[in-house]
Amino acid sequence: MHIPPYDNRNAPIVDVDDAHVPLVYFNIVKLKQGEAFEYRVPGYETCIVPATGTVDVDVEGARFDALGGRGVDVWDGEPQGVYVPTGAKATMVCTSPTAEVFVAGAKFDKVLEPFDVREHDLVQYGSDETKTHRKIKHILGQKHHDRVGRLLVSELYTVGAGGWSGFPSHKHDTDRLPIETRHDECYNFRFRPDHGSGLQMLQRVDNEVGDAYHIVNGSTVLIDKGYHPCCVLPGYEMYYFTILGGLSQRPLVQYFQPTHADQLETIPGIKDMIAKFK
Repeated sequence: MHIPPYDNRNAPIVDVDDAHVPLVYFNIVKLKQGEAFEYRVPGYETCIVPATGTVDVDVEGARFDALGGRGVDVWDGEPQGVYVPTGAKATMVCTSPTAEVFVAGAKFDKVLEPFDVREHDLVQYGSDETKTHRKIKHILGQKHHDRVGRLLVSELYTVGAGGWSGFPSHKHDTDRLPIETRHDECYNFRFRPDHGSGLQMLQRVDNEVGDAYHIVNGSTVLIDKGYHPCCVLPGYEMYYFTILGGLSQRPLVQYFQPTHADQLETIPGIKDMIAKFK
């Protein structure tokens, strides 16, 4: 499902128990200096990640100041985040002229402890020759496995202008360990320059015609079922904020589309990338 960009007025873009992706939650909060935003999401653990700007965060009395610091866009600096336990009250206050803040969530029934993430885990893979060169910045990734319930949060960047991401095509819509897990997924896309665009494919059955969405700056895509590669036009860079929520476990097990699975052997570093979604 594609949700075109719109002014959500700080209301969830993907709310609790969404019809397509009930395991995840997503909001974009836009603030001016001195403005505050408070939220609580019962039944979901969340993560606050400034796309731009800086905020001070309070989670039930635990303070995490000066979170963020990126400038004009998501390419202008490195990601930071604050983990908010299930159902906890979180308050953010904008301390920069403006701030745009992502709130990512996953359904989880236990209450853990809040913490901040000031350094991400970087994975870079692919190649210019295979048109798959990209890097992934894990905010809630493998090294936080024992501190988070079901939520995985990352930022994905194409390296260079143009190319494919999420290939070889894979899915994760059915719990059938050890070959696949059920993880609902949500993306929010950005392009540089921002008038760039791309394509999100969603092929629900191997070798049958699927869906394709024209994605633009600010597009949100919900991945509930099927194989889902995406690409960006030549001459443009693409970024997408990624939220994964697991049904029965946090580690993601991707099932690669049989038609294209042999391409796993052609893309440098992809197996290291797969191993990091834990």
